[in-house]
Amino acid sequence: MKKPLVGALFAVLLLGAGIAPATAATGHAAAPAGTVEATASSGHTALRTEAKARPKAIGFAGTVALSNCSGSVVRTPDSQPGDPALVLSNGHCLETGFPAPGQVLLNRSSSRSFTLLNASGSGIGTVRASKIAYGTMTDTDISVYQLTSTYAQIESTYGIKALELNTAHPVKGTAITVVSGYWKRTYSCNVDGFVYRLKEGGWTWKDSVRYTSACQTIGGTSGSPVVDNATGKVVAVNNTGNEDGQRCTDNNPCEVDENGKVTVRQGINYAQETYGIAACIGAGNVFDLNRAGCTLPKP
Repeated sequence: MKKPLVGALFAVLLLGAGIAPATAATGHAAAPAGTVEATASSGHTALRTEAKARPKAIGFAGTVALSNCSGSVVRTPDSQPGDPALVLSNGHCLETGFPAPGQVLLNRSSSRSFTLLNASGSGIGTVRASKIAYGTMTDTDISVYQLTSTYAQIESTYGIKALELNTAHPVKGTAITVVSGYWKRTYSCNVDGFVYRLKEGGWTWKDSVRYTSACQTIGGTSGSPVVDNATGKVVAVNNTGNEDGQRCTDNNPCEVDENGKVTVRQGINYAQETYGIAACIGAGNVFDLNRAGCTLPKP
């Protein structure tokens, strides 16, 4: 895991020393122009330059800072304005501590607060949880809090819309941005591939996202939404990386393939897919683990 408490301690040390955390990046350059063939009316072949579709600018609007991690206000495609809003983060960021292997938290009371950010990364208000709607570190590493505010109330008060959860499996090569509300910093890279099993200490996660090496996430980025640059939708949640080159230990996850072969990639970071979450959420943004298509672990 991305050592959330270490990240929090580091922030205190930085601020105590009068040094600001890393500067946030609020957007990305447009994709380079491509060249395609087009046939002129005269019948001759001419070359014309056609700009590729400009990716969405990925800022901080909708992200939140936790006391020890990052997160985001999210919605499913079926969420309604009057539904209580949801905040997505990691299971290992829960205030109750790391869930044990096999443990699932469902509808646990919580009054945790989150600092809501605008597009430039400024804190503009506080939203509060009513409960931990779902949390686990088994098969995946997610926590979902239900808030006391609805989406409509958050948008009316702060002008902030929730990020939408993509309902399709991520695709290798996709350009992504990891958006940390804790550090107010973004990391841009691509989906390098997928890991059959990612093992770290006593936990095992299935079908994890592996980043290309450009996403050098750090402690405190745990729980950050991983956003598809083309759609602006959340495709995963950032959660860990191999720091020291150790094999399958805490803070040093290893990859295990279908045949049991273990691979260690020091300096490479990972996320957990989120496309399966929406299938487990019914009317009123209520988790129902018995819904058709829901594959999240049950208590």
